[in-house]
Amino acid sequence: MNDHGTVPDLADRVHGGWLGRIAGNMLGKPVERGDVWTRERIDRYLRRAGALPLTDYLPEPADAADTAVLRPEWRQCVRGRVHGSCRDDDVDYAILALDLLETHGFGFSTEQVGELWLLRLPYLQTFTAERAAYRNLANGLKPPLTATYDNPYQDWIGALIRVDVYAWTCPGDPPRAASLARRDAVLSHTGNGVYAAMWAAALISAAFTAPSVRDALRTALTVIPPGSRLSRTVRRVMSLHEAGLSWEQTLATVSEETAGLGWIHAVPNAAVLTAGLLYGNDDFTRTVGLTVRGGLDTDSNGATAGSFAGVRTGAAAVPAQWKDPLQDTVRSAVCGFDGVRISALAERTLRLATAGP
Repeated sequence: MNDHGTVPDLADRVHGGWLGRIAGNMLGKPVERGDVWTRERIDRYLRRAGALPLTDYLPEPADAADTAVLRPEWRQCVRGRVHGSCRDDDVDYAILALDLLETHGFGFSTEQVGELWLLRLPYLQTFTAERAAYRNLANGLKPPLTATYDNPYQDWIGALIRVDVYAWTCPGDPPRAASLARRDAVLSHTGNGVYAAMWAAALISAAFTAPSVRDALRTALTVIPPGSRLSRTVRRVMSLHEAGLSWEQTLATVSEETAGLGWIHAVPNAAVLTAGLLYGNDDFTRTVGLTVRGGLDTDSNGATAGSFAGVRTGAAAVPAQWKDPLQDTVRSAVCGFDGVRISALAERTLRLATAGP
């Protein structure tokens, strides 16, 4: 168990994680269709609007063809139109994890995660592996069968997006954060899908204490099998960055090497996220901007990058253009949480982080 007294400004940094997750999610939401919104198309959109480099929420579309393929919620997510957060599963699952720890404590079981989904989460607000697991739960199946029965999405990104609260409540304790993430992830995922959740939890936990982004990434790799495709891909991005390749060259190289996995698979998305963190180099705006420009599952990657960068930066130093439009308010499909204050979620998370095991 980490001595949380060694983490300076813990309250500010947990709050920063929440703000960053929500802001990064909102940034990526309009272009969350990796089969349509390639890196090239996102940059073309931004260039046309005079918005490169990306330093704020996405600009309004300048082209009818772009408008037609943006996510329908784009009107609440672009510059000048953000008034509180939109509802999104990338934030709903963070809220669910907070509720889980408050209800069952750190000794929660995978079965209790499933019970909470059925109790708090509307079925139509679940997608891919989560929807398959939810359906299996409703049909009376128990974990780990909920992850494997009639579920072709077992190694997609869904479990990775559910882990931030485990990291924020285990600051500087990556193995413990990864262990909690694994217990949640096996409800719906296997293999690289579970490893991605463990890796992301360890990464965000390490963000509290690691001297650098690279150190945090290196630490996060210690909680997953080194021979896994996820581990090999993250190390590949790190080596290309270290060799001096540009962000564009690194992503072009790795996207070729992960071609065919699909835009919601955990492995190529972890590559985009790793590149965003390394080339963002502890600058909040640059980190979330590069991560979303990387394409694939843009709102999920933006949310995780924002969480990491928000922890590194702290809420007070998150730039105003990202946090002020959120108006300290969250929209959520999780029963009992719609309209909750971001600051209240951060305070509740901090209580768990400082309560001990």
